[in-house]
Amino acid sequence: MTVNALILTGFGINCDNETQRALARAGANAVRVHLNDLLEDLDRLDNAHILAIPGGFSFGDHVASGKILANRLRHKLGAPLEKFVADGKLVIGICNGFQVMVKMGLLPLFDGKFVQATTLAWNDTCRFENRWIRLQAPAGNCCVWTQGIDQLELPIRHGEGKFIPGDDDVLQRLRDNGQIALRYVRPDGSPANGEFPFNPNGAADDIAGICSPSGRIFGLMPHPEAYQERVNHPNWTSLSLPEEGAGLQVFRNAVEFARNEL
Repeated sequence: MTVNALILTGFGINCDNETQRALARAGANAVRVHLNDLLEDLDRLDNAHILAIPGGFSFGDHVASGKILANRLRHKLGAPLEKFVADGKLVIGICNGFQVMVKMGLLPLFDGKFVQATTLAWNDTCRFENRWIRLQAPAGNCCVWTQGIDQLELPIRHGEGKFIPGDDDVLQRLRDNGQIALRYVRPDGSPANGEFPFNPNGAADDIAGICSPSGRIFGLMPHPEAYQERVNHPNWTSLSLPEEGAGLQVFRNAVEFARNEL
């Protein structure tokens, strides 16, 4: 089976090429599509198995990061997206894409409803953070994209990455459902406990990424598409690293799942 992946582009999205390459290397038929072209031809979405909303600075981060693109998707693509999700297809939002997803209610998708229950706010440092961090996929999480992953290093590049749940009940529900897909940890794998720079933005419960209850819809602040090769790692000259960057496994998991389940 051919797994078709759409990678959204346009209006300030700037990580679409890397995301397309990652999905293609993972075995998908990966195609970049401008938002306007998608709105004019909704069959593209219907024929896809995976939708990616890449990182970047959509609409210049005016109002708030991801907010304008979130509104545009929700109001112009709401019904087709709801069908896409109901059909069990996969979505990933990376960095700005994660901001878009939470602000349009595509995550955490409690009870299958597009309702905003979390947000991503300014980093506690009040500045743009560009650094490599260590992540852990919590045991028992339901995320399709992170299965088989224990720990990995990825870069973060954001000014508004602080994950904030709507209230304590939302946070507990994410924990109980296994929807916390990635947490920031220290280099030795121990909890970051909110301490900078291990938790680079002050995110609640050190949360770097969450998924839907089905595990098929995934949003994260770090950039897996930016670590596809050994030489992408900042210490590649001094460390013994596999030729393939650890970020590719995220995309391989999704493509393999889609091939077997959709």
